[in-house]
Amino acid sequence: MHEDLIQVRSLGVNFYVLRDSKGLYLIDGGFIGGRYLLRRALEKQGWASERIAGIIVTHGHLDHILNIGRMAEETGAWVAAPRLDALHYEGCPTYRGAARITGFLESIGRPLLGFQRFTPDRLLDHGDFLDIWQGVTVIHLPGHTAGHSGFYCEHRKLLFCSDLFASYGCFSHLPPAIFNDDGTEIPKSVARALELDLVGILPNHCDPSSPEVHLERLVELNRKYQEAQQDAPSNGG
Repeated sequence: MHEDLIQVRSLGVNFYVLRDSKGLYLIDGGFIGGRYLLRRALEKQGWASERIAGIIVTHGHLDHILNIGRMAEETGAWVAAPRLDALHYEGCPTYRGAARITGFLESIGRPLLGFQRFTPDRLLDHGDFLDIWQGVTVIHLPGHTAGHSGFYCEHRKLLFCSDLFASYGCFSHLPPAIFNDDGTEIPKSVARALELDLVGILPNHCDPSSPEVHLERLVELNRKYQEAQQDAPSNGG
């Protein structure tokens, strides 16, 4: 992928490790077994002795934040996370509509899987800048959760887009309704992401394809959505 970027593949969801001269930075912390898989990935890459300086959270769903509290405690890393998902970090999020199913499952999963509440050192908003990895900017991409955010490196023209979509070849898709805070916002977030100057994107739910291929898939999903919207009035008539 890149010599200073690795993808840690875990059960159902991936997360990322960035490296610069000041240390290592996680983007999310994986789900079940994430801490073990992180150690294994760092050993394989030869980074096991390097300091994890910071942890960046994309949004508050349990499959992304299960390990954050323990990772921060073990490493002393700072945590930066979207402001609008603060209740998730406290372990008491609210869900509505079909997403109540996710809320119910998370209420079981938090105690069962040993979720540890945490308080971010920095709460993030759209446009905030993180001075890591040649500069990363917060891009608010709501819909999946209220605070769901991507992280854009303008220098490399790469976007860590989190759960904006799932990228699995011909099975690529936008997130299902049971996981979304407001599904009507997701197409707008896709459009916002594609307005950026990009050569590639890095989702958290994806196969091992290149960032360039993931971007092609999102562009195609957006094209199909726009065509469906154009056809909707005539179908309704």
